[in-house]
Amino acid sequence: MKTLLSLPLAALLLLVSGLLTAADFNYGLVAKKIAADTYVFVGHNEYFSSSNGGNIVNTGFIVGEQGVVVIDSGPSLRYGQQMRQAIARITDRPIVRVFITHPHPDHFLGNQAYPDDSLYALPSTIEAIAGNGNALAENMYRLNGDWMLGSEAVSPRHPLAAGEFALGGHPLRLLPLSGHTDGDLAIFDSATGVLFAGDLVFHDRAPTTPNAHIERWLASLATLEGLAPRVLVPGHGAIAEDLGPIGQTRAYLQWLQQAMRQAAADGLDMTEVLRQPLPPQFAGMAVVADEYQRSVAHLYPAAEQAVLAGHAEH
Repeated sequence: MKTLLSLPLAALLLLVSGLLTAADFNYGLVAKKIAADTYVFVGHNEYFSSSNGGNIVNTGFIVGEQGVVVIDSGPSLRYGQQMRQAIARITDRPIVRVFITHPHPDHFLGNQAYPDDSLYALPSTIEAIAGNGNALAENMYRLNGDWMLGSEAVSPRHPLAAGEFALGGHPLRLLPLSGHTDGDLAIFDSATGVLFAGDLVFHDRAPTTPNAHIERWLASLATLEGLAPRVLVPGHGAIAEDLGPIGQTRAYLQWLQQAMRQAAADGLDMTEVLRQPLPPQFAGMAVVADEYQRSVAHLYPAAEQAVLAGHAEH
């Protein structure tokens, strides 16, 4: 039998390289218990990179009498597989449903790790993943590198509507909302008071706005606030036991909306808008400078068009 010391140098280096690569692709997922039977994998408050592998998202699961409900599958096949392994360390009960909150890639590219028949989402999310999922996956490859190997978009089979899913001991209220995207699913557990808000809520991280409709988003935040959750799980950022992240997200969106409108009314070009300073209350948010730049690109053209349309009417 050959020992490591008896292997040729090239083979030894290849073996060591493979071991290091395997270690490098370990997300280190640890389930954080936030309430009875309820766990979250807390992501980094960062942007996508080859150092974090896309693990910037909060995913979670609830263990009920008949099985496990998963909330979002994460940014890659590898993440989804490691998530399942982490769940199995908590419980041996089967996965009964995987709820995908919206069609952004860090929330659904782990779908391959779960049975196709377990995947559920709002109709608009199903349609968006079916139409654009693989293009989003390709972009994630560019951002995250080899963490994404083998990852492909799998669209959920089962459409969701407003209602309640009875997970033994945990009546889950399903809320179809919108604003961050055309369809944003929030999940409220009436038994524990835990609210999985998806990307309708960010905490100490600037919101992303590639598909945003801010007025609808603000209305959705009011709906979530009315639930009076005891524990709030934002799509990104730290778990909270108060409504602070909802207020913070609302304040940022209101400022962003007004800033775009005022800049357009003042006739600023996009370069001038990008140079405007951020308010001190938001300056400490994670990735705020980068997200502000992206938001200007997403939202400012429509603000300019609104001003031009107003001028045309007069």
